[in-house]
Amino acid sequence: MQIEFIRQRLRALGAGPIHEQRVLRDWVRARPHDQVRRRLDDFFPKALREALPALDVELHGLARLLSSHPTEDGAARLLVGLNDGQTVESVLLPRGGLCVSSQVGCAVGCQFCMTGRSGLIRQVTSGEIVAQVALARMQRAVKKVVFMGMGEPAHNLNNVMEAIELLGTEGNIGHKNLVFSTVGDVRVFERLPQGVVKPALALSLHTTKPDLRERLLPRAPRLTPRELVELGEQYARLTHYPVQYQWTLLEGINDGEDEMDGIVDLLKGKYAILNMIPYNTIPDLQFRRPSWEHARDILRRLHRRGVLTKLRDSAGQEVDGGCGQLRARAIADQPRSIAIHPA
Repeated sequence: MQIEFIRQRLRALGAGPIHEQRVLRDWVRARPHDQVRRRLDDFFPKALREALPALDVELHGLARLLSSHPTEDGAARLLVGLNDGQTVESVLLPRGGLCVSSQVGCAVGCQFCMTGRSGLIRQVTSGEIVAQVALARMQRAVKKVVFMGMGEPAHNLNNVMEAIELLGTEGNIGHKNLVFSTVGDVRVFERLPQGVVKPALALSLHTTKPDLRERLLPRAPRLTPRELVELGEQYARLTHYPVQYQWTLLEGINDGEDEMDGIVDLLKGKYAILNMIPYNTIPDLQFRRPSWEHARDILRRLHRRGVLTKLRDSAGQEVDGGCGQLRARAIADQPRSIAIHPA
């Protein structure tokens, strides 16, 4: 269910641009149609009025809440069911944020990520992306949407950009509060500046060493960290939003003094924020989460050397809900059918 397909259905029911806008706006804002001043009977064409209840059921059914896992800091991991039985994860963040998924699975195969272990199963449609926002708004207010859940948004660019446009025009979300996260596909830097809505950009950096980045992100585009930062800087200057560089902090791998020197060399003087996120432990992987004391020490040293750095926790650590873990656990808990063949 793509947003353009929904628009076509509305037009086929006699909707003009203003009616189409009203239906989509009510949906993405999770509000009843009668909450605004103009009554449906006086405003919508008859065919649209008659079809609207069934269409509402269909739109709300694009994303269903299967389970919610709250944490002490006010976040909540949501396991979301899609129409075909697949599941994705959304995360309600403190202070009105929401993290959404753009794919079921992921093809990048980051070595420290649970989602990438399943490979890419399918794309999430633009309607399903927006439906995650509408579902979250039934739980609490959402003022910011980050595309940092399951999947690589650059590998589902058309659907993600269509969702971003609707969220930024009808969803009452500021453009800089829509955050497109990517490992660094060059198509992103060509496409994002052309959009009606130009989101903020988050780039997964994780290391300043090209060879280590290739090992950690084996199927990411072959951009060096320096090339990635140069492309990010161009977009930051165009949009006047600083780029957020994401750095999953892995004990003994990318938390040494040599990496700190590399960060200063790459990011000092750039229109950038470095988000350091201590690794969200997955029991059967080799990577380990460094101590908070060590992470804070890195933060202080980078600040002193002129790099704006923020230390962030990965929501869901305490409920074993790192991205992809809820879905993996739900799949593991499903009863397995046994085929019985006649003799």
